[in-house]
Amino acid sequence: MKILVTGGAGYIGSNLIKLLKKNSNINITSIDNYFTGTKKNHINGVIYKKANTWDKKLKFEIERQDVVFHFGEYSRVVPSFKDIEYVMQSNLLGTSRIINLCKLWNAKLIYSASSSKFGGNENLSPYSWVKAKMVELIKNYKKWFNLQYEICYFYNVYGKNHLAYGDYATVIAIFEKQLMNNKSLTVVGDGQQKRQFTHINDIIIALGKIMNQNKNKEWYLSSDKNYKIIDVAKMFSEKIRFIPERKGERQKATTIKNDTKKILNWKIKYDLKKYINEQK
Repeated sequence: MKILVTGGAGYIGSNLIKLLKKNSNINITSIDNYFTGTKKNHINGVIYKKANTWDKKLKFEIERQDVVFHFGEYSRVVPSFKDIEYVMQSNLLGTSRIINLCKLWNAKLIYSASSSKFGGNENLSPYSWVKAKMVELIKNYKKWFNLQYEICYFYNVYGKNHLAYGDYATVIAIFEKQLMNNKSLTVVGDGQQKRQFTHINDIIIALGKIMNQNKNKEWYLSSDKNYKIIDVAKMFSEKIRFIPERKGERQKATTIKNDTKKILNWKIKYDLKKYINEQK
């Protein structure tokens, strides 16, 4: 089996490849433009190609694939307002090209959608809007061209190798870094925003199961608990500094009622509170 992972040098992509490499019958190719990915995440035995998903030449440079995991998109809400041109290029044009490659190859597409449209409005940010439109396009390709797909919604993934620096850092990674540097933890607004945090290892196990499904379905990969951001910060430290609210952030993250765990026989094994205690 031939599998393409876009964003294969990134956080989720590289962890997924580690799982896929356990199967000797799978040949893996990664394309990544290293916007947030890094060569430190490379794994022996994988073909790595530096490229943009929107490059027209990809269909000539990459041989036919059986499955495409598409994680190589712009993936942050707040910075998307200032990066709007890049968001459109990466997530609108790039993803459209990947969808069309899947059609050309008759490959199954496993798409990393965004839970940011839940608990608020898909128009809250350029990022949320474009991600919602790509889900719509994928479903239309099923109607128009019988594209086989599985759509995955991630809920605040944390764990080893998550991004701790820059505009694309995740909240758990930011808190870890601030704690390590003996700085006050920065909490946005009043900290009453609710989120579900899901460990990377739980996510990867679910993705492995989803790869074997043929349901053209949306999967909701979330932990079983909701936490207020202020409560998460206090798990790390009582040394907290509040900063102004930011454009585009939703107050709560809502998980749509779903049967993901039941169908996949997937159970959350990692607990956020235990993870944080291990970092202290």
